[in-house]
Amino acid sequence: MPANLYTRRAFTAFALASPFWGAALAHAATAREASITSFGAVADAKTINTKPIQAAIDHLAATGGGTVVVPKGVFVSGALFFKPKVNLHLQAGAVLQCSTDMANFPVRRTRIEGHFTVFNPALINVSACDGFHLSGDGTLDGAGRPIWDRFWQERAASPDPGNFPNLAVPRARLALLESSRGVTVEGVTFKDSQYWNLHLYRCQNILVRNVHFEVPDDYRQPPSTDGIDVDSCQAITVDGCYFSVGDDCIAVKGSKGPNALQDKSSPPVEHIRVRNCTYRRGGGVLTFGSEATIIRDVVVENCQVTGNVVVAHLKLRTDTPQRYEDILYRNITLNNTAGAIITVLPWSQYANLQGEAPPQSVVHNLTMSGIQGHAGSFGIVRPVPGRTAISDFTFENFDVTLARPRPMITGVTNLKFEHVIVNGKPILSA
Repeated sequence: MPANLYTRRAFTAFALASPFWGAALAHAATAREASITSFGAVADAKTINTKPIQAAIDHLAATGGGTVVVPKGVFVSGALFFKPKVNLHLQAGAVLQCSTDMANFPVRRTRIEGHFTVFNPALINVSACDGFHLSGDGTLDGAGRPIWDRFWQERAASPDPGNFPNLAVPRARLALLESSRGVTVEGVTFKDSQYWNLHLYRCQNILVRNVHFEVPDDYRQPPSTDGIDVDSCQAITVDGCYFSVGDDCIAVKGSKGPNALQDKSSPPVEHIRVRNCTYRRGGGVLTFGSEATIIRDVVVENCQVTGNVVVAHLKLRTDTPQRYEDILYRNITLNNTAGAIITVLPWSQYANLQGEAPPQSVVHNLTMSGIQGHAGSFGIVRPVPGRTAISDFTFENFDVTLARPRPMITGVTNLKFEHVIVNGKPILSA
């Protein structure tokens, strides 16, 4: 499908699916504010402030709503639970920091990695809070380094390190937003998360704008520090964000396992827009998986990839029926030495067929257009043998310099190269 026709159809679907979108863009914090210091919070980087901060949230909820304000200073806290009509603002110089004592994150039923289980909640927990607004120039700090160290130590000591469960080590996400509409997250820095940074589950009409997601350069691989996990959501826009993380920058997710399509808790991921973002470090600009079922109508555009990050990364989970369709990456500028433009491969880590027959999957209608700059490789596309139907891939309007220029693409029906220049020469086929 031509890119312009695809775009018209995709944005029409996006607009029709977004009745609350205008409210999300126009939303402003209510005038009533409550500073956490007025409720006894102490900025000494050691006092556990969970109770006074929760008291501020509860007070505003009981009196008609408002905005909890974190002033300048380092405030340590455990899990916080927001209520309808209560927002959060981090002033310049404010740091809301995770405790590294997991007793401050008592386990509860939560959504994580494609299912519900008993695990630690996040630092910021927002459920059924339409119009929630997280804003400011401050920082959510996961204080992740000792947790990451513990994870790698336990993984190394396990009998099967390659399949060491991510949930084996207690740790907190920085923010979990679920079952909410018209939410805005803007301006804040997410730093050193113990686990995923921003997890969106069953949300609609969410705007994440001008947010930074960061881990330290001197830590080789902070485990599972995804920037944004879009889980079973619709109408999500990520605009002007910066990613330098230890795992996928943005991951679109759903359910998993051979019966995933019957999972009513995981509707399709649809109408995702990512634009004007910068990617310095991470596993993928926008990754499909690790757990995912139906994902459709995804546009990534006008982005800069300055680190060795895969642009389009589609994981073909071997135990899960998947359908990925109507995907567009366009106007992407590359400035790296080892990143790939596309990776579509079988992914079998943690696979469990549960005694069922291996499922069939589909990847349909992917376009990459307007790709330019320097990178490591064109990449590789390979289906799960006999179980993945891949069709209608178009690569167009490329002008790139690659260390490994050859496209390694197999198993694709209706594969097109149009005006693709690699290392000064046209590429006509894989």
